[in-house]
This record gives sequence, C-alpha cells and structure tokens, in this order.
Amino acid sequence: MPLASHLGVTLDEATPEATRGSLAWSAELCTVGGVLHGGALMTLADAVGAVCAYLNLPAGAGTSTVESKTNFLRAVRSGGVHATARPLHVGGTVVVVQTDLRDDESRLVGQTTQTQLVLTPKDRS
Repeated sequence: MPLASHLGVTLDEATPEATRGSLAWSAELCTVGGVLHGGALMTLADAVGAVCAYLNLPAGAGTSTVESKTNFLRAVRSGGVHATARPLHVGGTVVVVQTDLRDDESRLVGQTTQTQLVLTPKDRS
C-alpha cells in the first residue's frame, strides 16, 4: 500500500486472527498543536484492517474498504501508535474488522470499524 508506506506505517504481525502495525509520531503528520492528524491514524487503521480482512478471504479473492468509522479518543503528541485489527465478521460478501489504536502507554487512542467488500476474481474482471 503505497500511501501507508509513504506515511511510515509498518506491519508488525499478520495472521487471520489479529494483524498488528504501527506508526511513529512525526511533525510532518501533525495538525495544530503537534497532534498526530486523524487522517494519519485512519490510514494506519485502514491499512492494518485491510490486511486482516485480506487474510480472511477465500483463495483468489481481493478486498476493498466500503465503509469505515473511527472514534478518536485521545490526542497523540509523541511516541507511536500501535494498531491491532481483529475480524468481527467473515462472510462471503463482506468482512468486518475492528481496529484498536493505542499509544505507547497502551491507552486507547481510537477505534475503527470497517467493512471490506469481498471481491472474487469474477468481480475484478
């Protein structure tokens, strides 16, 4: 995922049960007052959640985010953010993933729930 890579998102672990990634705070990713921008946090959650969804797909299928909702709970002004994505529902049409975002002190920074469309080879042709 070029955007996630460009922003500095790293993938730390990837299994169908849980996918983990992280993003370091940097001034270039901030908004007013040195707060990590919500768009950067959403990129982290979307990327890690998409990998989790992908790992739960049938062979040959792909995925695309069709809905995403994020609650921001705490500002991040230093350190890093760590994402853990877990599937809530794995179906033939959609995969729903919940991603928790935590700071370096394990405090909940945000939570994203996203719906990923299951794209079969027939859908992508």
